[in-house]
Amino acid sequence: MTNRFQVTDRFADGAQYIGGRLRAGTSDREHSVIDPATGKSVYTYTLASTADVDEAVAAAKAAFPGWAGATPGERSEALHRLAGVLADWAEDIARVESLQCGKPLKLTTEFDVPGTIDNTAFFAGAARHLQGQSAAEYEADHTSYVRREPIGVVGSIAPWNYPLQMAAWKILPAIAAGNTIVLKPAEITPLSSLMFAQAAKEAGIPDGVINVVSGSGRIVGEHLVGHPDVVMTSFTGSTPVGKRVAEVATATVKRLHLELGGKAPFVVFDDADLEAAAHGAVAASLINSGQDCTAATRAYVQRPLFDAFVARVAELMETVRVGDPFAPGTDLGPLVSHRHRDSVAGFVERARAYATVVTGGEAPGGELENGAYYRPTLITGAAQDSEVVQSEIFGPVLVALPFDSDDEGIRLANDTPYGLAASAWSRDVYRANRATREIKAGCVWVNDHIPIISEMPHGGTKASGYGKDMSVYSFEEYTQVKHVMFDNTAVAAKDWHRTIFGDR
Repeated sequence: MTNRFQVTDRFADGAQYIGGRLRAGTSDREHSVIDPATGKSVYTYTLASTADVDEAVAAAKAAFPGWAGATPGERSEALHRLAGVLADWAEDIARVESLQCGKPLKLTTEFDVPGTIDNTAFFAGAARHLQGQSAAEYEADHTSYVRREPIGVVGSIAPWNYPLQMAAWKILPAIAAGNTIVLKPAEITPLSSLMFAQAAKEAGIPDGVINVVSGSGRIVGEHLVGHPDVVMTSFTGSTPVGKRVAEVATATVKRLHLELGGKAPFVVFDDADLEAAAHGAVAASLINSGQDCTAATRAYVQRPLFDAFVARVAELMETVRVGDPFAPGTDLGPLVSHRHRDSVAGFVERARAYATVVTGGEAPGGELENGAYYRPTLITGAAQDSEVVQSEIFGPVLVALPFDSDDEGIRLANDTPYGLAASAWSRDVYRANRATREIKAGCVWVNDHIPIISEMPHGGTKASGYGKDMSVYSFEEYTQVKHVMFDNTAVAAKDWHRTIFGDR
């Protein structure tokens, strides 16, 4: 195995970032960050307690008046500086992300980290454009306008599959709008979130604006979501956990944003470019080892192309280089943990009873046997109502199914509880446009699958949740719209008063 980033010294003071400094948690439980490529511990820390959450929320609450009172230009300048610090630290952050997640270094250096820097730069600009409706007389005697104001302390929970990017997606719109935040990353992947908070301090963002508590979801996450001084929660993760987050948040009447599971359809019509669709399917199903809620998981291919598509996807999957994330040339790293790898393998093993595993379907041995690896897997012959078609596997597994008519293809694409992302492949603009209209998802790509950009919103519908990350649409989650109305008459006894007392 190649050399790995040494994190022990960098986080020697602990894995909690509260009020502008790293410190140890105060629970009685320790947790180890495991390199999934080797199965070895790379960092051990004390988990946060509920008292740590209380302290972090108090720090965020204390910092809120000053940060909310900063001008949009001041917040913008701070975020521009943050983008610069992240760029300076890019190599270290990428190596930390690869270490704790098992992502190939080429993915973290070319996707995760640059995407986060770009997102930071975007919100630096967007911070200056928090505008309400222009002043006008919508009723003759009054002038109305709309203020868009920060809401207060945000308590957010980020997942383990994109720890850096999801931390940024939670933090950036919140603080660009003038809020302060307490973020809980997944306890198995807290390191890049902590580095993001450290970078913010280096950029001059005031202490307490960004806080990170590393602890369990059941204890720390629930306490954060239910905290009386937290006014809004943004959660990204599985749909079952999202339901629990909603229960806790609703009990305290919090604003809530949920980005949950997905089971993205990849619909290939019979006039599609077969080679483009096959390459797209392999890339979109294997990104981040398939641990992506927008990854292509269900390929519906119109029958004239089905056999050729299956053959070409299998051929391409067999060329994918599975290996050490830090080794040059590695395409696919391990899954995030052995436990999760075994969960993915369980889906595939159960599917053998009713479907065909065309390629993959196993963990590699040899020098990779200690890691949480799983080969790229293609399955055919599964029924639409089977587990591998309906349930989120969250691994490098693609299921291919044929369809006949366009109506059937779109119906099958919509036939899951989820609605996060989808793609349609066709050379016919009218056919593709119909698919974008009728497929129920928060994002529909045409002749591609997976690209995201800071300027456009990300979020789902149905069991995939509601609300948006990224783009100016995300400010809808993190701001309060206030109507202000001025009387223009200076008349003491107004005509409408007679409806309450007196005569005209």
